[in-house]
Amino acid sequence: MSTNGKDKVDVQNFQDTISQFLVRHQSILDVLSKHQEANARVNRAVVKSVTNCGCIKVKAEKKALPDSVCLSDLKELLETHVEGRLCEECQDVIEAELGKALFYTTALCQTLGLNLEQVMAKENQKVSTLRLFNFT
Repeated sequence: MSTNGKDKVDVQNFQDTISQFLVRHQSILDVLSKHQEANARVNRAVVKSVTNCGCIKVKAEKKALPDSVCLSDLKELLETHVEGRLCEECQDVIEAELGKALFYTTALCQTLGLNLEQVMAKENQKVSTLRLFNFT
């Protein structure tokens, strides 16, 4: 699979592939603990990009919002608190860790008999319907 952004991955194909290779972690308990570990590793990789590499910085403080702010203006006023860009090495590490997190999210769906594509479609519909009122 190419990582140049030109190849799209079919969600159902991804879930089918995961189900074929989900051998060591059949138990829901294994899948849950690996899912949690994978998400922690994503967080750790981002933290290391700040603390070890320094390619990105976190500059966070409470945002003073005007009294007359509209809900639709919040996206313009709020920030990510991230300054800089990931270097190639940090990007590679974070992408790898996100891939593992996606693997275990998909494995969780497979173990519980859920279709990841349907889960994504339902969430997309909810976000699209609620729009700014979703607050995710």
